Amino acid sequence: MISATQNSFKRSLLNTAKLVQKQPLKSQVRYFTANRFILQAEKKGEDTKAKEGEQQAETKEGEQQAATEKTPEQIEIEECQNKLDKMGSDLKKFKDLYIRSVADFRNLQETTKKDVSRAKDFGLQKFSKDLIETVDNFGHCLKSFEGKEKNEEIEVLHEGVEMTLNIFKKTLNKHGIVEVNPVGEKFDPNVHEATFEFADPTKEAGTVFHVQQLGYTLNGRVIRPAKVGVVKATE
Repeated sequence: MISATQNSFKRSLLNTAKLVQKQPLKSQVRYFTANRFILQAEKKGEDTKAKEGEQQAETKEGEQQAATEKTPEQIEIEECQNKLDKMGSDLKKFKDLYIRSVADFRNLQETTKKDVSRAKDFGLQKFSKDLIETVDNFGHCLKSFEGKEKNEEIEVLHEGVEMTLNIFKKTLNKHGIVEVNPVGEKFDPNVHEATFEFADPTKEAGTVFHVQQLGYTLNGRVIRPAKVGVVKATE
């Protein structure tokens, strides 16, 4: 801005000097007077532009300051908004924790229910095995009567042992203990225990043809596999 004014001032002086050299005295006075008014007008215009620039700068600075300053109401609103945002975040976190806690509790309920049911169904497993041995002894006792001559006393004894064995078996069945007698069935390693094999062309290979010891299950779980003889495949 200053450089342009200086150039304009120099051009005016040069033009004035040329005109002075060419024109008479009166004309020179008029030209000097005109130039003085021109210079004053240019200076006044420059001062006006400078003041306008300063006013614009002050206005801009005031607008920026007003933009940065906040009223108490705005500050209170921002604080409330920040509190609401924090409460929303906490609510989401506690909701997730609640959902996980409920899921964990339900899983614990299911696990506990299964454990209680398992304990109820198989808590008597060891005691059942002891009863099974008693049933085996009754069976051995009955076999000892086979092929022997019986008098009245032995017959009564035989009937008493047989009756006691039947009562034992009914009691075992009542509590979920079932006898496994797989004669004629296909051999199953999950339920049977093969003790020997025998070739029999009249029967299918892998068939149980003899039971050496009865097996038992407790509520579907094998507590003693049946010891069996299995038909061997013929070559």
